[in-house]
Amino acid sequence: MFENLSERFGEFFRKVSGRGTITEANVREAMADVRTALLEADVHQDVVASFSEDVLRESVGRDVTKSLKPGQEMIGIIHDRLVTLMGGDPAHPDQRTEPIEFVAPGPTVIMMCGLQGSGKTTTCGKIAAWCRRRGLNVLVAAADLQRPAAVEQLRQVVDTVKAEAPGGSRVEFYGEPDKCAEYGKAVGVAISVCQRAWKTARDGRYDVLLLDTAGRLHINDDLMKELQGVKSAVQPHQILLVVDSMTGQDALRSAKAFHERLHVDGLILTKFDSESRGGAALSAKFVTGAPVRFVGTGEKWDALEEFHPERVAGRILGMGDVVSLVEKAKQEVSEEEAEKLANKMAAGRLTVDDFISQMKSIRRMGPLKSLMAMLPGVGAALKNVNIDDKQIDHIEAIGASMTQAERDNVKIVSKSRSRRICSGSGTKEHEVNRFVDSFLQMQKLTQQMASGGLSANLKAAKEMAKSGALPGMGSMPGVNTKGSSATVSPKAKFKKRK
Repeated sequence: MFENLSERFGEFFRKVSGRGTITEANVREAMADVRTALLEADVHQDVVASFSEDVLRESVGRDVTKSLKPGQEMIGIIHDRLVTLMGGDPAHPDQRTEPIEFVAPGPTVIMMCGLQGSGKTTTCGKIAAWCRRRGLNVLVAAADLQRPAAVEQLRQVVDTVKAEAPGGSRVEFYGEPDKCAEYGKAVGVAISVCQRAWKTARDGRYDVLLLDTAGRLHINDDLMKELQGVKSAVQPHQILLVVDSMTGQDALRSAKAFHERLHVDGLILTKFDSESRGGAALSAKFVTGAPVRFVGTGEKWDALEEFHPERVAGRILGMGDVVSLVEKAKQEVSEEEAEKLANKMAAGRLTVDDFISQMKSIRRMGPLKSLMAMLPGVGAALKNVNIDDKQIDHIEAIGASMTQAERDNVKIVSKSRSRRICSGSGTKEHEVNRFVDSFLQMQKLTQQMASGGLSANLKAAKEMAKSGALPGMGSMPGVNTKGSSATVSPKAKFKKRK
């Protein structure tokens, strides 16, 4: 999402590097490109003006710290300004409120609202799954009676969460589809449904009640009156507004109108993994006055992340987001499994079964390109690189077509065995051979990295990058680097890092 911004900020830092003092002239000159990039990213013009002036005021005349270069000094200044812009506190990054504050005794009532098509109903399911992972019992109520299909859609979403989301707590659906016929004919039908849902949640000892309220294609007075009626009747502890981040400034204007009438407690930006330009994330707090609590990163029930301003700022500036990557990994791989795998790698006993198991865990964490963009310095390099996650299916098919003996020791894969594997996996023979060669190389290099020191690790990593031993990269199927502007060789990269 932030590739263009990351590239422009990189140019900005290069322009101010190599100077002993940060002056108004060189900062203004460099900020011109940043201002343009922010406007192109659909950041609100008032936000751009305020941000630019804050950076200029804080940086001009500042003596460069002896241990830092001007470019590095500016990274710190801009990082803090971005964090503040998005509602964070750069001085106390660890002191942040939870995205949802729960009450005891329950139920904690969370009112979900938003325009039609913003992804509100799907997000209700994601919030339910997020609560379930924390051991909370959740009742999800269908209060959108405008569309009869909306009740059934929410029921299906809840059924999916019940079947697939981890956790032993209850997630149940509450709906009164027969009330859809009365909607529009009687005042307060949706309000009475919410009141009965609240009573059910209280009597059933649920910890959380989620109210999926009605949306419209545009904001109108009837919608707001109904939502205000629901708010008055059930007095929700949290009001969360779902916003489609792809609609840019239009979405924020709508969010501001919701906030003025309902005083929402937080925003949820959906489609955060899309090719949208990122302006909504940077402008939301400034324009609406409400902080972003979550971002949706896909359609599945687990594609919901807590919003951390300091982490998003790190991604924008090419600093990566290793903390979020580690958190994702912890959800998929236990410490015991990780230690067992590390021991196998150190002993050079990594098998195809281990490899395929790890590939499946990585796929559950999200798209490969998004995950790799969380690594420091990698995001901008991937701008024009096409990583096709579907190609991992070929790798899994190759592994599934091997015998157990072949998966334990790929060295025994002969030409005749290769042809059989090729036939069983629906791949070309050269792809099977390339997989075997790359796996052997990776097996050798991971052993070196596990047993060596820092210099050995760098050497092994460089060899991995050169050989394409990493899955889906280099010589492996799944990556097309033609036309990539990131053509720095592995050798050049490691020289810079030393």
